Amino acid sequence: MSTEIQPLTKIEEKLPAIKLIGIQVRTNNENEFKNLNGKIFPCVQKYFQEALFEKIPNRKKPGTTFCAYTEYESDYTGDYTYLIGEEVNSFDFEHPLPEGFEILSIPEQTYAKFTTAPAPMPNVLSNAWQEIWETPAEKMGGERSYHTDFELYDERAKNPNETVLDIYIGIK
Repeated sequence: MSTEIQPLTKIEEKLPAIKLIGIQVRTNNENEFKNLNGKIFPCVQKYFQEALFEKIPNRKKPGTTFCAYTEYESDYTGDYTYLIGEEVNSFDFEHPLPEGFEILSIPEQTYAKFTTAPAPMPNVLSNAWQEIWETPAEKMGGERSYHTDFELYDERAKNPNETVLDIYIGIK
């Protein structure tokens, strides 16, 4: 089974603004992949083990998880903020957000959209990102904007041995 990412026929896709609510950590790829001091995996574990998604108000598509990378210090080699959560219809809440939750508003943006072939987690994810980091701008459809990128996990990601996910890379 291949873990290569397969660009979709239409690699560029313009999406409207997206509103997310979730929990977040500040990290970098060196800690996540080389030093094994990662903060992302414990954040993801907490999110699912404590069913934090159930506490998100105004959920747009319950069960569809977004993992966003934003507030880049520089490029993929610098620090960034990672948020795991769900898209919401609005930030208008009846009650304050539960402690520890953050909001993220992603502006309208053009993306290079990549879809993975079915493969086991976490290899499907790490292999996809490795290939994205090595993709030159002309094949990406433009220079990366380093505003916000995200992974989208929907019904195709339910089986951890055959995970399919979309990765949206913001481009200029």
